[in-house]
Amino acid sequence: MNTIKIFCENTAANLEVAGGTSLLEVAAILEHELGFKPICALVNNKAEALSYPLFSPKRIEFLPACSAIGRDIYIRSLCMMLYKTVSELYPGLRLRIELSISRGYYCRLIDGSGHSFHIDEDGVERIKEGMLQTVAQDLPFKRKEKPTEEVIEIFREEGLENKVRLLETVNHLYTPFYTLGDTADSYYMPLAPSSGHLSVFDLRPYKSGFLLLGIDSDNPDSPAIPIMQEKMYHAFTEHLKFNKVIRVSNVGELNMAVEKRQTSDLINVAEAMHDKLLGRISDEIAERRSRGDAGIVLIAGPSSSGKTTSCKRLAIQLMTNLIVPKMISLDDYFVDRVNTPRDKNTGDYDFESLYALDLERFNSDLKRLLDGEEINLPTYSFELGKRVETRRPLRLDANDVLIIEGIHGLNPELTGTIDPRHLYKIYVSALTTLRIDDHNWISTSDNRLLRRMVRDHKYRHIPAEETLRRWPSVRRGEETWIFPFAENADATFNSSLIFELGVMKDYAEPLLRGVPHGQKQYAVANRLLKFLDLFKAIPAEQVPSTSLLREFLGGSSFHY
Repeated sequence: MNTIKIFCENTAANLEVAGGTSLLEVAAILEHELGFKPICALVNNKAEALSYPLFSPKRIEFLPACSAIGRDIYIRSLCMMLYKTVSELYPGLRLRIELSISRGYYCRLIDGSGHSFHIDEDGVERIKEGMLQTVAQDLPFKRKEKPTEEVIEIFREEGLENKVRLLETVNHLYTPFYTLGDTADSYYMPLAPSSGHLSVFDLRPYKSGFLLLGIDSDNPDSPAIPIMQEKMYHAFTEHLKFNKVIRVSNVGELNMAVEKRQTSDLINVAEAMHDKLLGRISDEIAERRSRGDAGIVLIAGPSSSGKTTSCKRLAIQLMTNLIVPKMISLDDYFVDRVNTPRDKNTGDYDFESLYALDLERFNSDLKRLLDGEEINLPTYSFELGKRVETRRPLRLDANDVLIIEGIHGLNPELTGTIDPRHLYKIYVSALTTLRIDDHNWISTSDNRLLRRMVRDHKYRHIPAEETLRRWPSVRRGEETWIFPFAENADATFNSSLIFELGVMKDYAEPLLRGVPHGQKQYAVANRLLKFLDLFKAIPAEQVPSTSLLREFLGGSSFHY
């Protein structure tokens, strides 16, 4: 038997193994040196299951379940174990995993007529006990690959019609899938070696279904603790109803709309939905203004959620209510770069930190504006890295409202000296309601990452690998400075567009293909390419110039 040489980045050493040795077997050899139980590995910077056999020299890095890639693989593996358990306990009902919310994943059971089946606390506990039994059995997740027509028949027999529809529209010759015992399912990334690796999880009753909770990112030995996100849940479910009306809830149905040349109508209706939601927010602001409140509108949200275009479109809606919008950016209140906090993980300037802003000057200016005084707006020069004082006078008249866009808008510390009745807070987030299929949701984070990558390349000439490199730092900033304050909002605006990933496909794929294989970011690039491969392309020419999506693609009628 041939012997091959591999290099393990965890141990910074070469290792000789027999050809055909699996990653799991290599992990067993290195068990004491690794110091953790891996759930997957990077092979030449590409994520692979531990069942992956080695037949030629490779560079490998084992990853724990608490790593970014590991957490994703862990939760997807939990989902398959959940599906197996639900199929055994509730035959005739379908499992639908809707979205990531409240630090977990909202799941519902659907009956034959398409209605939600309410499951009580005892039912949730039964499912949890069934999953724990599967953990104890330590069943392997087996990856298989067959001609697509055969996989379609397997899923049709299991009643997974949305998977069937997807496979019929992507036209792949062969399709990989997984089995766990007698259960078959498909996931678009590797899974854990076996169910025995999934002992840390929890199920909690939630709404008409339940939350599936994976490992806590700060404490991998315990499941995540849920938090309340009622406003986000309401915004999400409102869009789910919209998806049902237009009959596009998953990627297979979106692809069918592309095949039937129905995307123009779909785009027009989705854009009208945005107008309606922003109009509703404008009406509420106008009603509060009539009482002498809400003189300042704060718009916040994570990176690439579309805050800037949301501001501009809201301004138009406010003018239809005879309110004059005046807009400023929090960016102009940055402290000089030498005083900017540093990211403790990377050492880079942490522009996401609240303390990168001159809070004292900001609050003073707001109070003076509310008192009817004129102020001179500061100007921050990113080129010089410091504030440049120029003549920019601003005063609020009786029919004016001040709109401020920035990631910290919902943080009470930002406006600590301002009477709350003067503030109206809006949270903007791309809450992606389109699903790949019933068991595979689309990550809101991935949606925003693709937006940012395309925009960075177009407007800032930043290569995709650099955007991917910075993204973990951006996400850490969001977890600290944005997400904890989302429920402080008076209104939540869902900026996702059901058609956008089909449009984004032609823009993002060439950038992702350009990520060098030798860089760590290739693992994410490869995963996103597999994800986008599921979509049929939608021509960008169909997207109107006022669309929020134009903020990232270009061609907007708004000035940025």
